[in-house]
Amino acid sequence: MTKILDDILHTIGHTPVVRINRLAPANVELFVKLESFNPMGSVKDRMALNCIETAERDGSLKPGQTVIEATSGNTGIGLAMVCAAKGYPLVLVMSENFSIERRKILRFLGAKVVITPAALKGSGMLAKAIELAEQHGWFLVRQFENEANAEAHSRTTALEILQTFDKKPLDYFVTGYGTGGTLKGIGRVLREKSPSTRIVVCEPDNAPILGSGIPQKRKPDGSADGSHPNFRPHLMQGWSPDFIPHLTEDAINMNLVDEIVAINGQDAMDMAQELARKEGIFCGTSGGATFSGALKVARKAAAGSRILCMLPDTGERYLSTPLFENISADMNPEEERISASTPGYRFKTDPEPDRGKPAEPVKAVEAPLPIHPRARELVDGFLDDPEHPVVMFALEWCEFCWAVRKLFKAIGLDYRSVDLDSVTYQEDDLGGKIRKVLEQYTGAVTIPQVFIAGKHFGGASDVFDHFRDGRLQQVLQEQGIAFTHDPELVADTLLPNWLHKK
Repeated sequence: MTKILDDILHTIGHTPVVRINRLAPANVELFVKLESFNPMGSVKDRMALNCIETAERDGSLKPGQTVIEATSGNTGIGLAMVCAAKGYPLVLVMSENFSIERRKILRFLGAKVVITPAALKGSGMLAKAIELAEQHGWFLVRQFENEANAEAHSRTTALEILQTFDKKPLDYFVTGYGTGGTLKGIGRVLREKSPSTRIVVCEPDNAPILGSGIPQKRKPDGSADGSHPNFRPHLMQGWSPDFIPHLTEDAINMNLVDEIVAINGQDAMDMAQELARKEGIFCGTSGGATFSGALKVARKAAAGSRILCMLPDTGERYLSTPLFENISADMNPEEERISASTPGYRFKTDPEPDRGKPAEPVKAVEAPLPIHPRARELVDGFLDDPEHPVVMFALEWCEFCWAVRKLFKAIGLDYRSVDLDSVTYQEDDLGGKIRKVLEQYTGAVTIPQVFIAGKHFGGASDVFDHFRDGRLQQVLQEQGIAFTHDPELVADTLLPNWLHKK
């Protein structure tokens, strides 16, 4: 781009489509649309601009009025750019479990960020945004219901795709759904202009909301009335909220979705890393998840098929998430060897930070009879298995479960993880029934819960407390369970970043 533009907003859109070479099956053509090329690094820049300019035109947004919205990050970052360029104050509501770098970017751009408890999920932060908007008379963007969101993609993204593939139409278009704006906006144009293109929507395999067929409860204004019953915590921030957005439901009712593909969280992370290392394409977990879905489509597609996958943002939004968990800031042994291969090199230092105050020991709880015989049978089987004396009942992508996993990995502890929200335990809500058994066995309603040699040891806080005070190590030694002693390990650094980084 060589001409001078009037402001940053004129750089939005016209993102590149790139061919996948090393990761694509040999008999198909696979492409990705890189929305990270938008000025704030995500597809949400498009809808942020259109939502604000539509509100300006219809008078619902007054000059100087404060704008407010609930966001997992990318919508807020796009809005922060637009509001900064246009001079509107901006307040954003974000759940505390979304990545730290997102809220720092928002504040850097001049927005105010209100944090809500992680336990309240996306519907909780949305409720807070509505409450603040009503109290102060602020303009609420309503990205999940706002038709201007979908219209942005009908007017820009969809037309860019049609222009790119004007010589030979697409056979498949693959996307996540998020707010539903991308899906509805692009889907309706493809249905009209390229009716042979099959539209494939991806969602987490442990939270199959669309695939469940269970309708979303709604308030009179069309917004979601609480969480969907099939929602479970998952890895892909912003990719699938805990409810079905109105725009997404519109797309379903308009028959814009030909296929729904379930994506595993680990596959999402693996594919994001594969894109980086084998194609040089840097995207986040949501992009990795959508690309995983595109590969599933590609493997079963007819020879010669042309497939386009949306990659919604950049990987830099995920530095404090599990996507970068195994990416160290320090040199690994191979890098140390490279460094030491010439005379000039340095050695790392070994600080000894405060390990915190020890907690009281956790007492085992006698187990009353549970009300679900099959679930009780499974739990008892796990607890009585001598091959796996350490058992953690967990959720696949719960941050506290992830923290305990990191601790166990750091001390080389072999354990069994029973992931209650995984596909294995979805039928007949078996995972939920196991949680009821655990509640009766332990008196605790939270997850994770850890057992050692058949006895309840506690939840995530208990495990970390007793690692600090040495009780965890003592119990493992008493039971003859192998682990490694690492006096330099600071367990608190393994906890979710938002607990110790403000």
